[in-house]
Amino acid sequence: MKKKVKLNNIKFNNGLILVILLFFIVIIARISYLSLSKKVDGIDLQNFASERTGRKETLKAKRGSIFDKNGNVLAENVSSYTLIAYLDPIRSKDTKTPQHVVDKEDTAKKLSKILGMDKKKILSYLNKKIYQTEFGTKGKGLTELVKDEIVALNLPGIDFIETQKRHYPYGNFLSYTIGYARNKSSENEKDGNEIIGEMGIEKSYNKDLSGEDGYTLYQKDRKGYKIPGTKEITKSSVDGNDIYLTIDSTIQLFVEQAINSMTKKYHTDWFTMMVADAKTGAILASSTYPSFDPNLRNIKNYVDYNIGYAYEPGSTMKTFSYMAALETGKYNGKQTYKSGVYVTKDETEIGDWNRDGWGNITLDQGFALSSNTAVITLINKYVGGNKLKDYYKKLGFGTKTGIELAGEVSGKVNFRYETEILNAGFGQGITTTPIQNIKALTAISNNGVLLKPYIIDKIVNPNTKKVVYEGKKEELGVVASKKTVSKIKSLMKSVINGTPSNSTGFVYYMKGYDLIGKTGTAQVARENGRGYTDSTIRGFAGMFPGDDPEIIMYVAAKNPDGGTPPMTMVIKEVVKNISNYIGTYDGGNKNNKNLDNFVMPSYISKDINVTRDELKKKKMNVVVIGSGDKVIKQYPLSNSTVSKLDKVFLLTNDKNIKMPNVIGYSSREVETLCNLLNIKYSLDGEGYVTTQSIKEGKKLDNKSNLKVSLKPKYKE
Repeated sequence: MKKKVKLNNIKFNNGLILVILLFFIVIIARISYLSLSKKVDGIDLQNFASERTGRKETLKAKRGSIFDKNGNVLAENVSSYTLIAYLDPIRSKDTKTPQHVVDKEDTAKKLSKILGMDKKKILSYLNKKIYQTEFGTKGKGLTELVKDEIVALNLPGIDFIETQKRHYPYGNFLSYTIGYARNKSSENEKDGNEIIGEMGIEKSYNKDLSGEDGYTLYQKDRKGYKIPGTKEITKSSVDGNDIYLTIDSTIQLFVEQAINSMTKKYHTDWFTMMVADAKTGAILASSTYPSFDPNLRNIKNYVDYNIGYAYEPGSTMKTFSYMAALETGKYNGKQTYKSGVYVTKDETEIGDWNRDGWGNITLDQGFALSSNTAVITLINKYVGGNKLKDYYKKLGFGTKTGIELAGEVSGKVNFRYETEILNAGFGQGITTTPIQNIKALTAISNNGVLLKPYIIDKIVNPNTKKVVYEGKKEELGVVASKKTVSKIKSLMKSVINGTPSNSTGFVYYMKGYDLIGKTGTAQVARENGRGYTDSTIRGFAGMFPGDDPEIIMYVAAKNPDGGTPPMTMVIKEVVKNISNYIGTYDGGNKNNKNLDNFVMPSYISKDINVTRDELKKKKMNVVVIGSGDKVIKQYPLSNSTVSKLDKVFLLTNDKNIKMPNVIGYSSREVETLCNLLNIKYSLDGEGYVTTQSIKEGKKLDNKSNLKVSLKPKYKE
């Protein structure tokens, strides 16, 4: 009988089978999800894999430079260097010359002299157990000259990381117009070396100046090296465009030096001045005090008063009120009116600055004396509120001029009731900006044709030299007849060519300069709009030569000490310098030009000995600063017209600049020298230097502060 074999049957639980089946379904789903999805848990798998096996190197675009109209550099990119030292001996493996720091004592000793660091401090960096090291703040931001000094030491293991930064070679020169740009970290840039404009032209034209970065993509191995034979993708960078301004640096310097001299003698809350080409509307100079150095960004106020601040202009607006009356065709300048005080229907008293008035005088005389009641007579008899408002708007008040600068404001010319209308006629209760006044004045200098002011001369591709944009004269229409213009110029001339008893601008008269203009003083309104403070804003709008103007200027100052003297000091100096510069004044005889004038070329980067010899052959008065072999700064700037009486300053690439002898220098020459050397200075007195606080031959640094005493030179 056969024995039965017992079989061990495995029984599967239905629940277990279901669990296993679900497990496999989840795995398949996850694999499908990973295969088909672009992102998993918020991570881009393609980018993740690419970053692990590929490398993307950014090809930085060079930021464009900013120039004046004559090609002088006002803003540029310069190389800045960070000193590093390689410490790991592995760098020198299989090399004939050492690639790491070998003699740390000797390296520290030699670097300490150049960096101005303690030897022990340098050794503390060199003794670190790391692959490479930096040297703290004193090892960063090194100039090309310092880098070259270190390279000349030929120290093994010493290297540099180069970065680009924005540099402004003339410091606070034209700072509000140029603005500034600085290095900022970017979400897409690990090196944090993106330069972004944050003010002025740097901001408003940031895209044009920045260009477009490129990149190189390649596959890398575990050590980060390119895998041979793999594909490399490169997109070239596109450098930023260069921008040329309409600014004439010589005229800008005249303006800034005059303002600097004035503010050392008189206090003023703020001071602004704009100068424009009377025939084109091109801005030749624009200055705001207090200023700032874009390299330091020591900014107290971020508003450019010439375009970004609207205020009540005061009596300079009478020029345009008179133009509105003249345009009616009914104006009679010989008509008399009673000056003094006018009472409105709501019993508001509006008086002249001379409350007693001058009795019965003509409307023409009222303009020269800046009479408020004269303007009231014009409005009541010829113009009316609506026509006055329309004419102001026709000249561009109440709207932005559209100048190529960020932050322009429009001001306001809204007035409705009698007192508001009459106040508006002499510049109270309305707000304007200096650039709007420059625009309105172009109608007078162009026989009634209004021009649009502009400050961009051209934008140029730095590689192809192709002009991609060109600024030009733009006529906005006829706003006044030639008859009106002729009469208003005659009235503006009477303001300057009068006497203390019959005009307000007699202090600006200078024989041979033919300046015409209009003075103004405005009360400053309270912030709540109710009444006025004790503060005042003084203004001046003028042009020269009066018969056929070439230059327009508008000047304003808040609370200048002593009232008129600070304005007089600046305006007369600027008018004299510009007139001599452009040749509209030559001692009263325009047919006898100075034949000894010389137009300065650019000597930047030229050999100092060759440059000095060339200038001496032209019998120029040359002052060389430093013992370097190349010129890095010059004054006067290129394309400036100079005479044999002017000093030509040449700053060389010498690291150890020493104080020259300035005895006998004029105040203007001292200011020029100190601006070139980027040192502080103070002037005591007027005339020519008799004593100087820093001895000749003493080494200068950024803490140097020159104090000089000046006295006039008298003829024997």
